[in-house]
Amino acid sequence: MRFIITAQASADKKATEQQADFDVELFKAYMRFNEEMHQAGVLVASEGLNPSAPGARIAVADGKRYVVDGPFAESKELVGGFYLIEVNSLDEAIQWALRAPSGFGADDILEIRQLTGSGDLPPEILRLITEAAPTWSASAWQSRNAN
Repeated sequence: MRFIITAQASADKKATEQQADFDVELFKAYMRFNEEMHQAGVLVASEGLNPSAPGARIAVADGKRYVVDGPFAESKELVGGFYLIEVNSLDEAIQWALRAPSGFGADDILEIRQLTGSGDLPPEILRLITEAAPTWSASAWQSRNAN
């Protein structure tokens, strides 16, 4: 099972709050955690996200997409980074998340959500996916099932 663990600031953090001086030891703790998950064979990807100011949101109105430029004021709405892991259960994902370091402020809250896999979808939906996107679906489902 694949899970995404997203990191965000707690609700009481202000979007404009600056982090204190860069903490080398704290940074190394995060990297050691990534290394530990990698060596355990559960880490698929892990990335931090840049601030929202140079980003954009795409919204929908009347069935059409449009751009909403940043910055986005509510820090509690911003994802600061993520871990993509492959483990056997939600409980195992929770156990990994509980071991994650904290202290950069953009990761006070970790949210864990399971990614949709081919086993989560009814056969008729899998057939439609294969029909509409044959090469993508073959590579996406095949790489997930290979692990």
